[in-house]
Amino acid sequence: MSIESDWMRRTHKTGELNKSQVGDTVILNGWVESVRDHGGVRFVDLRDRSGICQVVLPQEAEYEELVRSIRSEFVLSVEGLVRDRPDGMINPKIASGEIEVAVSKLEVLNPANTPPFEITESGQYEPNEEIRLKYRYLDLRRTKVQKNIILRHRITRIIREVLEEHGFLDMETPILTKSTPEGARDFLVPSRVQQGSFYALPQSPQLFKQLFMVAGFERYFQICRCFRDEDLRADRQPEFTQLDIEMSFIKEDDVRTLIDQLIARVVKEVRGVDVPLPIATMPYEEAMARFGSDAPDLRFGMELKDLTEAVSGLDFNVFKNVIGSGGTIRGIKVPKEHALTRKEITEVEEHAKLFGAMGLAWVKLEADGPVGPLSRFLDEPSTAGIREIMEAGDGDQVLIVAASKKIALTSLGEVRKLLGKRFDLIDENELNFVWVLDFPLLDYDEDDKRYVACHHPFTSPRPEDLDRLESDPGSVLSRAYDIVLNGIELGGGSIRIHQEEVQKKVFKAIDLSDEEAREKFGFLLDALSYGAPPHGGIALGLDRFVMLMVGADSIRDVIAYPKTASGACSMTEAPGPIGEGQARELGLVLRQPAED
Repeated sequence: MSIESDWMRRTHKTGELNKSQVGDTVILNGWVESVRDHGGVRFVDLRDRSGICQVVLPQEAEYEELVRSIRSEFVLSVEGLVRDRPDGMINPKIASGEIEVAVSKLEVLNPANTPPFEITESGQYEPNEEIRLKYRYLDLRRTKVQKNIILRHRITRIIREVLEEHGFLDMETPILTKSTPEGARDFLVPSRVQQGSFYALPQSPQLFKQLFMVAGFERYFQICRCFRDEDLRADRQPEFTQLDIEMSFIKEDDVRTLIDQLIARVVKEVRGVDVPLPIATMPYEEAMARFGSDAPDLRFGMELKDLTEAVSGLDFNVFKNVIGSGGTIRGIKVPKEHALTRKEITEVEEHAKLFGAMGLAWVKLEADGPVGPLSRFLDEPSTAGIREIMEAGDGDQVLIVAASKKIALTSLGEVRKLLGKRFDLIDENELNFVWVLDFPLLDYDEDDKRYVACHHPFTSPRPEDLDRLESDPGSVLSRAYDIVLNGIELGGGSIRIHQEEVQKKVFKAIDLSDEEAREKFGFLLDALSYGAPPHGGIALGLDRFVMLMVGADSIRDVIAYPKTASGACSMTEAPGPIGEGQARELGLVLRQPAED
């Protein structure tokens, strides 16, 4: 091997060779997947992005020392003759499995240290995520990880093709922008030129894409990076990618129709599955009542039922107090073939408590009467009512939550998801899409004692509800819509407010004074006053979409350089400290981090 030699440039990719090239002399470049010694003849599986090809290393004396030095992950350039593999050595698992390359010229372009984990497709052990992320550039060499990233490229290509066909323009919006008070916390960037002032990294291009509509571009899209300084969870990233879309002179069904077609095209080309169109719709209230979630998983049953009327006459203080305070009693049926033990019920109860439930009542409906802690409070009419509402047979169990409507539905919805997985009721190969519509415009925040926007404050209320925005804001429904796949929200959007006066009313409803609204959103209010067209759009989470298309367990499996669950980059060790000099340039004063 020589430093920066005039190495041989490849004529073919390793995964492209087949019997049609037998007799041809080819040049291959790639990484050593594995080395095998068969009685002095050394074979190498050479890998590039396209796949693997078996090469037979030269046995001439001039190459002997070089051949013996070759190890896994060395980078090679080889020239040789394509020939049929000997009988008994054909590998039907790879595209080039019928041929091999007998090498006549060999050059090591770069040796390699022993990797910290097996990179080969046949590796015995899956490396843990911590070491995979620390050496992500090696992890990305692994075929299954590389396939995920390549498929991500294919999906974005299809998206661009569909939107191009529908007359959309691919347009950029600023990364350095102004911090806004709504939504999650912003990542802030100090300004060196205007010390004491800060940019914010965008949580979404929301306002800029609306301004594109005011400007008359009519159809915009962008595959963009967004940033949210949120409390992190296992499958959440501080920076993420979304498909961002905005359209003028449209209504809700125009957006849904576009996304239906886009999703159907992606799923057909990537998974080979036809998505029935139009995708079904479901009102928010129905989704919550039946499934306890605004992102319902429709691949299995176990629907929630309202038992309030059936148990309203019982002499059971827990139920009486909840009903008296305006709460609700909701139940879910556990079929007898999945009957839970008392220990398992306790575990399920603890899960429900994580989502606000104070406890979990339960009863087992036997032929000779109810059994369980709740049974002593039940009379014959209430037992019959529970049976009828839950469609329960002998031996079925009913799990019950008594709480405010929001807590009862949400906690029991989480119990439903837990049991669906535990009982193996979910077909992992099924793709079940649904649109959820008619969300509330506002939600009352008990901590702040004010209404907040359920989506964002630029979402339009339904015209027929507008006159209640001041008198009964909690009853106003929005023109918002979410697209859900298998219980995971892929994205959401809405028809936007396009009239200045309506926007001011919504700001007022969320307790934003005229002065605050002008200070923070004056440019938007001004823009709406200059002839803004009716418009709306949507944003789809690209990371989630790709994850579901490839069947990955985590969005980190489909992001090239993801952060850990704590928001750190194991490879580069970001975030990291800055020096005193850099801080002074930015007008910042550094403090020592607080000790634990």
